Amino acid sequence: MVISLSVVVLLLILAWIFLRSGGLKFSHAVVCALLGFFLASSSMAATIHDGLTATAHVVSSLNP
Repeated sequence: MVISLSVVVLLLILAWIFLRSGGLKFSHAVVCALLGFFLASSSMAATIHDGLTATAHVVSSLNP
């Protein structure tokens, strides 16, 4: 678990650097995809899923 969390943090830092640099190259997209896969298998996945579900419910209840 410690190695998985370390990989997630490393990929998160790389994705942040790539986002700040501007352009998205193929290698940047691969890093972002790997970040998603590692996040999905981490212990943070349930918390992220619950947060996104709650946000979707709030947005869907808004009236224009």
